[in-house]
Amino acid sequence: MSNRFEGKRVLCTGAASGIGRATAKRFAAEGAQVAAVDRDADGLAATVEAIGAAGGTATAYVCDVSQQAAVEAMVATVAADLGGIDVVLNIAGLGHFANSHEETIEGWEETIATNLTGTFLVSRYALPHLLESKGNIVNTASNAGLQGQPWSAAYCASKGGVVMLTKALAFEYLDRGVRVNAIAPGPTNTNIMHGFASTVPEGEIFKKLSKTMTPMGTAEPEDLAAGFAFVASDEARFMSGSIVPIDTGVTT
Repeated sequence: MSNRFEGKRVLCTGAASGIGRATAKRFAAEGAQVAAVDRDADGLAATVEAIGAAGGTATAYVCDVSQQAAVEAMVATVAADLGGIDVVLNIAGLGHFANSHEETIEGWEETIATNLTGTFLVSRYALPHLLESKGNIVNTASNAGLQGQPWSAAYCASKGGVVMLTKALAFEYLDRGVRVNAIAPGPTNTNIMHGFASTVPEGEIFKKLSKTMTPMGTAEPEDLAAGFAFVASDEARFMSGSIVPIDTGVTT
């Protein structure tokens, strides 16, 4: 590993598992001080313990990113503890499959609240600190935010929203030294993917579609973590407003 993030203060949401955990570990391995954020306290503790065992530095902050007051307090605490924030990694997310005529309002609202509103809230409260540090944000979109996907109206809407939120913020802060980009994962071996799998509508059509949804197979969280690390690093200093698919070729 390089030391691209030596001395950098990194806030990473969704750090209790999957892509968030792998990304928190990757940034710590490259020298960052990581504020690991998630609503899953046990998973978060395991992430922080693994980072420490590998010689990295991380602190756990339990927070539900869909809750405004909790996010405001969490970001303020992280900034005070670390002396500022250089990088924000918005990775917290969830998803499920449902026939749209059977989707519940609760399922819709939870998906939008976590994936889209949570990304906005963390960004909103971190931006004053990023303006000071001339830092950057890397959001988590999805191939489902770039093209339609059946049984995923809430998820597609939330991730399509993240795509446009990313572009809007990038434009707004372009001349103020804050970059904003997004990674768009495809099928990845994470709890979210398993959550989708557990809610698959019955029928042969899904079996046919699933073959087109994983043309190169299924990625591992570490494959995505490498993308987050590049986009957040100075090597990508001329990138802002970019949506980077790492989706095994789904959106080719």
